[in-house]
Amino acid sequence: MSNSEKFNSVQYVHTISEAGRLLPSANRWNSIELDFNLLPESSLNENFESLQSKFSKSIDFNLFVKNKIHFKRFVVVSALIILIIPTFILLKHFYHPRKHHNDSFHNITLALNKALLFFDAQKSGRFMENSLIRFRGDSGMNDGKSNEKNLDLVGGFYDAGNNIKLSFTIAYTVSLLSWTVIEYHEKYEDIGEIDHVEDIIKWGSLYLLKLFVPPNNSSARIYSQVGGNNSNAENDLTCWQRPEDMNYPRLVSVCDISTASDLAGEMVAAMSAASLVLKEDKDISEELVKTAEELFILANRTAKKGKFTTNDECRGQARQFNNSTSYKDELVWGGLWLFFATGNNTYLKYATENFASAVKEQIDSDEGVFDWNNKITAISILLTRIRYFRDLGYPYESSFISSTNNIDLLMCSYTSDTKYSKTSGGLILLKPSTDAALLQYAATSSFLSKLYSDYLQLLRTPSRRCSDSVFSSESLKQFSQSQVNYILGDNPLKMSYVVGYGHTYPVQVHHRAASIPWYGERRTCSEGSQWLNSRRENPNTILGAMVAGPNKDDVFSDERIKPWFTEPSIASNAGLVAALVALHDPPTGSSLGNLGIDKHGMFENVKEVS
Repeated sequence: MSNSEKFNSVQYVHTISEAGRLLPSANRWNSIELDFNLLPESSLNENFESLQSKFSKSIDFNLFVKNKIHFKRFVVVSALIILIIPTFILLKHFYHPRKHHNDSFHNITLALNKALLFFDAQKSGRFMENSLIRFRGDSGMNDGKSNEKNLDLVGGFYDAGNNIKLSFTIAYTVSLLSWTVIEYHEKYEDIGEIDHVEDIIKWGSLYLLKLFVPPNNSSARIYSQVGGNNSNAENDLTCWQRPEDMNYPRLVSVCDISTASDLAGEMVAAMSAASLVLKEDKDISEELVKTAEELFILANRTAKKGKFTTNDECRGQARQFNNSTSYKDELVWGGLWLFFATGNNTYLKYATENFASAVKEQIDSDEGVFDWNNKITAISILLTRIRYFRDLGYPYESSFISSTNNIDLLMCSYTSDTKYSKTSGGLILLKPSTDAALLQYAATSSFLSKLYSDYLQLLRTPSRRCSDSVFSSESLKQFSQSQVNYILGDNPLKMSYVVGYGHTYPVQVHHRAASIPWYGERRTCSEGSQWLNSRRENPNTILGAMVAGPNKDDVFSDERIKPWFTEPSIASNAGLVAALVALHDPPTGSSLGNLGIDKHGMFENVKEVS
């Protein structure tokens, strides 16, 4: 057979899935080669149009594949394509990639994981053997025993970079963390941190229970502080020493309840909120509620009320670190959380009737600030929450309406520059007269704005008006994100102010345990100054610690000897955790809806109010 005859005897065909068979092809580049020589010649001469088939121009007879290798490849590739396409469609339908956050490239989950670890590093007492904080161990095991009463005040958290335990900030930390779990517990569960945050709350709550001594042949007392500057040459302020190495007597400050109304109110709030978080541990939850109610009644029974920092015996050095400016907001705060914990409307009645008085006592420099000292904005948010989702009507509505108006004004101030200015890098200046520790106020404002944004989303209310301004749920979310972004590194120095997060973060954190090497041997008090004054990086990384941060000019100095820049605290980190979990994306397929917030959980004990 000549080459031309051989060429004419070869036909080219291709396939399409709809036909289910081979079809003639015009060229060899998109086809496979078939040899028809074994077929009757008459078949070859027939016009394709005359072939009997329900498909046009189809070849409906047996074929001989001349190039078997090409044909096998063709079959395999076709089969793979048939399998891959539906698989891809199914994956696209069911797979939803995990997002850190739509409005930020930051890994919110990672930042939150680390921020919670800071509380483990601050624990006092018996340290867990399986702790991730390798440079910490048992400490403060004799706290209270040097006192003539031989007390058990072991436990709790060290307040900051020192070895002092302040009852006020421990209670505030427990209150705020508990609030975040009640609102966003499904988010904590989704990232595997629910047990961790509950352990932190439980650790603090068990310590708070030790601090209250009911009346027994004497007035009720509260222990306000462990550690500080006593008459000894060696103490918590003069010694730069790891908490594990302390062996000097530790100061214990005690308050008569009539002179510590603010501390009592904060402890009531903490125990009440924690009881809702720890409800699965029925014994602890019930003890927390019982103690909170007893403490609240005693604190309000006395005609004489006062701030614990005004009493020398009670305050210790608390006035230096945490000077309270009012007690009325803490008592209202405590009463409101007792209402959530018990459902008893007597406590709501107290909170609403005394709220206006608490607002009047707020000092001007604290207006709009939510921190360990001022609860007015947080109370307003919670009263507004009741109005929006559990409107209880008379006789509370006037307080609800005024609270909502206050919050709307605050949210307008967050989203505009009409009241609060910002640094050139975008950090809000809620306390412009203060030139240090600005991040703690930015963190709580981030939390409150995102929380309120979620409330509006639940109400399907895209925006609200305050005076001549308008703010939207989206603008609140953007403001909240901007403050967290600044903290995590979107600032003029490109510095993450959370230790261990990002490429650049503070390495000379003002923190005793982090700054002293631990090789299993005790370091004396006299040895401590060499590490305090060293210009080297801390030998131990205190993961998740948010330092005090920059000043109002966005200037930051990473120096251990400058605590106004580099010292972290449990109160500040509680605000950071609150902001991070609020901004975290809700779980895919959340049972709580597309916001991941529990609309009704806070009201589980609230019945119909008469």
